[in-house]
Amino acid sequence: MEHLERILILDFGSQYTQLIARRVRELGVFSEIRPYSISPAELAQIQPRGIILSGGPASVYGAEAPLPDPALLAQDIPLLGICYGLQVIGHLCGGEVGRAPQREYGRAELQIDEAATLFDGLGDFLTVWMSHGDHLTRIPPDFRVIAHTANAPIAAIRHRHRPLYGIQFHPEVVHTPRGSELLANFVFKVCGCRGDWNASSFVERTVTEIRERVGGEQVLCALSGGVDSTVAAALVGRAVGRQLTCIFVDTGLLRENEAAEVCSFYRNADFEFRFVDASKRFLSRLAGVTDPEQKRKIIGREFIAVFEEEAARLGGVGYLVQGTLYPDVIESVSTRGPSATIKSHHNVGGLPEKMRLKLIEPLRELFKDEVRRAGRELQVPPFILGRHPFPGPGLAVRILGEITPERLAILKPADRIFMEELRRSGEYDRIWQAFAVLLPVQTVGVMGDERTYENVIALRAVTSMDGMTADWAEIPRPLLALISNRIINEVKGVNRVVYDISSKPPSTIEWE
Repeated sequence: MEHLERILILDFGSQYTQLIARRVRELGVFSEIRPYSISPAELAQIQPRGIILSGGPASVYGAEAPLPDPALLAQDIPLLGICYGLQVIGHLCGGEVGRAPQREYGRAELQIDEAATLFDGLGDFLTVWMSHGDHLTRIPPDFRVIAHTANAPIAAIRHRHRPLYGIQFHPEVVHTPRGSELLANFVFKVCGCRGDWNASSFVERTVTEIRERVGGEQVLCALSGGVDSTVAAALVGRAVGRQLTCIFVDTGLLRENEAAEVCSFYRNADFEFRFVDASKRFLSRLAGVTDPEQKRKIIGREFIAVFEEEAARLGGVGYLVQGTLYPDVIESVSTRGPSATIKSHHNVGGLPEKMRLKLIEPLRELFKDEVRRAGRELQVPPFILGRHPFPGPGLAVRILGEITPERLAILKPADRIFMEELRRSGEYDRIWQAFAVLLPVQTVGVMGDERTYENVIALRAVTSMDGMTADWAEIPRPLLALISNRIINEVKGVNRVVYDISSKPPSTIEWE
């Protein structure tokens, strides 16, 4: 997708890289994460208004340190280095970086020595968040020190003549209270951005691009009934109208009564809607499979096979629409810097290498909350936009181990009870995502004065903005007790319920 202005964030492996991108987008400027190794030719093609170098765990003087092409710093493009990014600038421009006598981690008081453009309007002191073991010991030629802390004599620098800046602290985290103002100074005052990227401009530009790309060809959309696929369908529908046919596939891995509810709603939609029952087919392919990555890849391939068969029946179909989001891409593909692949999403890393249909992924650059804003712009009903995320592989990644009809028959009612009680209590809308997981273990219990040896259900509920980070939701204890009691009493084959209190990171939201 083309943008009139953008900021590139080059990833050196920081846990905060995605957060930098979010902060810039919150200012109304599109930002994109790219690998630190981006070439000058790629850079010239993208033509960013500015570049931010992320932090990272390496040392610039290490044998395998991730370092960008030195030509990057010779470009006439404003550049801001954060933490490791500052050290990269210092190292490549002729300064010196060494191990700090005392690692600085946590809050620090930053004294501003020069109210350069970066610190305009921020006063003389800032509370900032530090996290570094190395530091700049000698600034490069033609640079000035513009801020320091008690432990970091060189906490911020700028080039005397060019728009190059480096800061040792992290402005993107909430622990730097005025960090967004600093980033705004860089984005607007240094880079000259206008800040005109919002839901309305995204929808308008995307609709135009889809219409130009598709021409007169027919389009299929993989519609699940969730937020992402519905917003994707609405975008493409606005662009191509009756050229769009939405296909809802029952994989047998949906929540209880999900297929009937989705069909009931979308049969009255403005676009062509088709239902395909492929449950036996998917469950057959998954028989005996326990590895989560293999599950995702099997499901991804089978989805494509189903859509290609439907496309052949319709005739003239050239494109397939998917509701892929930016976090799916970041977690699935290890090409955006040294960060490792976390897991393959069935609609990204799980896709087959060869496909007859060309993909349209209109939401590929958006985080979840941005998708909801686009959905409101497209007048998608609130009850759809408020739905919790549901993974494309469905319950296949919420049944740990082999997928069987018997195990699905245990998880589905347990999950339904969890959702019922969250909605009844009003907790559902406070929680970003909630679900039940069937564990591959059995435990001893006592029911009706008899010994049982049955299954364990784990409940998972998290609060989040975009799914990149998440905290476990503090569901009231009486409500948890009620949910547990109902599941054990009403779901045959369960004698124990546990609640997951892990955050992301270090855990992921889904268990597989």
